[in-house]
Amino acid sequence: MSKTPNNPIVKKYTKTGIIAAAVIVVAALGIWGVSAMRSGEKTANIEEAMEVVSTDAASAADLRIAVIRMDAIQTEAKALQDLRKQREVYEKELRDELETKQKDLEKEKEEIEKSQDVLSREALQRRVVDYQNKINDLQRDLTERAQNLEVSYQKALNDIQTNHLDPVIEGIIDKKNLSVVMDGRYARTNPKIENLDITDEVITALDKKVSSVKMEKPQGF
Repeated sequence: MSKTPNNPIVKKYTKTGIIAAAVIVVAALGIWGVSAMRSGEKTANIEEAMEVVSTDAASAADLRIAVIRMDAIQTEAKALQDLRKQREVYEKELRDELETKQKDLEKEKEEIEKSQDVLSREALQRRVVDYQNKINDLQRDLTERAQNLEVSYQKALNDIQTNHLDPVIEGIIDKKNLSVVMDGRYARTNPKIENLDITDEVITALDKKVSSVKMEKPQGF
């Protein structure tokens, strides 16, 4: 079923990791805004302000609501499972490299300690400074590569959401003629209500659309 352009329900998607849920946005007037109005701005009382607000509102009889458990989609969708496995491969590479470098640094530390009695003060100081620089370089390198890994992972997540998950949800909204889709993590629902939770349908449709997304190789790997 095609979407109605003038639908009274505004669908807004919030994205945190993989999040795509229609929510109602409530804007609050801050203290700063109140104080600014009191400093000489012309104001109206609440009755006058309400004159510009219509009496139109969505009828409960017209609303069709559904819930999606985004945590379940993150865990069970094939594309997201595959993406996590890709990330774990890079994380293991970082851990293995860190372990190897730590062993090398520990061995060098022992050698420096043994050479304290044979090296001059200046030579010993140079070795200690060089050793500390190696530690700093390792920390900086691993931090940058971990950040690059996160960038690639988030980019792939955004790809899944923008190109696959969002279209699937929009398609289900159209097919079921839904007014509101909410993230089930923030809603208390009655499990006895049939057809309210559409999570399994979203996962099934998403799996059919895409089963894997190649994560871009992070810089430094």
